[in-house]
Amino acid sequence: MKRRWPKVFLFVLMTGAAIAVLVWWLMQPKPVTVLVAQVSKGTVQDSVANTRAGTVKACRRSGLSPSIGGQIVHMPIREGDRVKAGQVLLEFWNDDLTAQLLLAQRKTRAAEAKANQACIQAETALRESRRLQELHKKKLASAEVTDKAVGEARAAQAACQAARVNVEVSQAQIDVAEAALERTRLVAPFDGVAAQVNGEIGEFVTPSPIGVPTPPAVDLIDDSCIYVSAPMDEVDAAKIRVQMPAKISLDAYGDRVFDGKVRRIAPYVLDREKQARTVEVEADFNDPQETKNMLAGYSADIEIILAQKQDALRVPTEAVLEGNKVLVLGAENLLHEQPIETGLDNWQYTEVLSGLREGQKVVVSVDRDGVEDGALVKIENQDR
Repeated sequence: MKRRWPKVFLFVLMTGAAIAVLVWWLMQPKPVTVLVAQVSKGTVQDSVANTRAGTVKACRRSGLSPSIGGQIVHMPIREGDRVKAGQVLLEFWNDDLTAQLLLAQRKTRAAEAKANQACIQAETALRESRRLQELHKKKLASAEVTDKAVGEARAAQAACQAARVNVEVSQAQIDVAEAALERTRLVAPFDGVAAQVNGEIGEFVTPSPIGVPTPPAVDLIDDSCIYVSAPMDEVDAAKIRVQMPAKISLDAYGDRVFDGKVRRIAPYVLDREKQARTVEVEADFNDPQETKNMLAGYSADIEIILAQKQDALRVPTEAVLEGNKVLVLGAENLLHEQPIETGLDNWQYTEVLSGLREGQKVVVSVDRDGVEDGALVKIENQDR
């Protein structure tokens, strides 16, 4: 028994030590996994973006409808067709108006013939009156006959003038008939693509009543010129100026960003129920070649660059805490809170005027549990 006692004591002592070490290890704080980014130099921009999705629009888009009603007899286009300015898009039955135009043209020809006859007679009468006047001077013709010839010549001249005016009236009637005939045709006011066509041959079409909107017969889009219109918060709109640079992104093009510039700022604020007050801002694409395959109606976003600095000390904006503080990775992977002075900023980067130096690492995953001043951390990534 005496020989076994030291062995039991030693076993109990070693077991207790192992348990103490295990308890100590379990009570040690676990490192928090974080994402970090290195403080670096680069371009920093101060920008504003739209509050709701914007829209790609065509510079010219027209919903075309005839001004009168009628039955469609000719519709040479289909949706998606490209048309030229002046091309007929739709035509109503107009045989009666065509006949009236032909009648007006023939009446004009008759009036021209009568005017020609009247003017020839006037020239003949004028020559006759001049001969009698010469004979009267030589006392070879009586004054009565001479006066009568002069009067008849003047009357013939008036008849010629009246006949010419009648020709002008007839030509005006042709213009009236042509205008009436033109109203039965819908023509393209500019080059473009027929986005929508409503109607088929044989259908009757009537103009929409006043105040009652109806679908247009042809929705014509000039897709040679594309721009983006987006709503900006009224607070941000006050900072925006025409010709400011902009970055345009479209959901249909993924992460691709297009360079642009502000082309127009609406002169009024939109006040819609249950929506924040906004101002419509339009932006052009700098390179028109990039818009060749774009469709009007795409959703788009605009980021307008208010100011920018090159080679500025910067950190990711998500690393900046409330009160302009960041969590800096220190010795032994411990975090410490560091106040900083900031300059320009946007959703991506924030300029650091003081408080940090290039090469330091700051935490960007600040929303994770346990990420706080003094926390022990484990780096999930190297640098971003």
